[in-house]
Amino acid sequence: MAIQDDGADLKFSEIQTEFGGSNPISISEYYGDGDYVPDGTKDGDDNAIPESGEIQLSDFYGSADTPSALAFTRGIFSGGNQNVIDYITLASTGNATDFGNLTRSITYATSCSNVTRGIIGGGTAHSPDIEYITIASAGNGTDFGDFLISTGAQAGVSNGTRGVFAGGRTAATSYETNKIDYITIMSAGNSTDFGDLTDGRAQLGGLDNYSRGVFASGYQAANLNVMDYVTIANTGNASDFGDLTAGRRMLEGHGGDTRGLFGGGVSGSTVIDYITTASAGNATDFGDLTVGRQKLAACGNDVRAVWGGGQQDLNVIDYVAIASIGNASDFGDLTVARETAAGCQGGT
Repeated sequence: MAIQDDGADLKFSEIQTEFGGSNPISISEYYGDGDYVPDGTKDGDDNAIPESGEIQLSDFYGSADTPSALAFTRGIFSGGNQNVIDYITLASTGNATDFGNLTRSITYATSCSNVTRGIIGGGTAHSPDIEYITIASAGNGTDFGDFLISTGAQAGVSNGTRGVFAGGRTAATSYETNKIDYITIMSAGNSTDFGDLTDGRAQLGGLDNYSRGVFASGYQAANLNVMDYVTIANTGNASDFGDLTAGRRMLEGHGGDTRGLFGGGVSGSTVIDYITTASAGNATDFGDLTVGRQKLAACGNDVRAVWGGGQQDLNVIDYVAIASIGNASDFGDLTVARETAAGCQGGT
């Protein structure tokens, strides 16, 4: 959600709300390509936010925490029956490289990110734990905070400032929950209640266009084809978006600025569906993965969607060009074959 274009004097709190950060804080922490403001961020008149030197509140009129496609250069695959973190370079093809380790082994992990930081949490051990990595710098995960309740097999989306996690199976009841939590990505701490899905479900997939988050499919007594959406900047309950081409769970999605894709799913599905993320409606067939599988992870940028791993303990990575309907192509291999990993993306 962009900062106001003009009018009343801009408040520092508006910049902080848009780009993140916690008090005490100063304007010098909001240089472009810094901890909070993505590289290439511009104001409403298409002027870049200063990266050094003089900076003032008026530089931020009309700006928004929405990085360009070029800002996302690295894809991350985390967990999946173990604590391994891999990374890939999204613009090229090739095998993944070791990034570091999570603080624990995670099965049915969930993830979201902005250009700077990746967030990984949950798991089938119904853990409340959330951790983070700095995507540009290979290394191990660090404790971030806790989910409101211990949950596994949920889905995550982000608008760059806020990470939102939906659904999953809770530890207390082994119940497919409808809960939605959120965090502020650049400020470590526990999650906060956001609202509810239209139906409780686990093993669902998520994608976003950095404004709207869409949660698809899942399981509650049967494989569902439902899709819900939220406006990430505004807390509240999810609304119906439409239906997938078929009911399935254990799929995963990635969204570019216009089109979102959900791939794979239960019974070794090869199906890739697509939606126009800004416009509610039913999904349309896009093509097929190179290998049919469930329990896979996804990452990408505005140009490419990439899927990695899957059942049974696969190391395959494949990708599509989001703008071109068709089948996936081979990308390379993960460092370790695995399933139920989580994917996210960021910059270097």
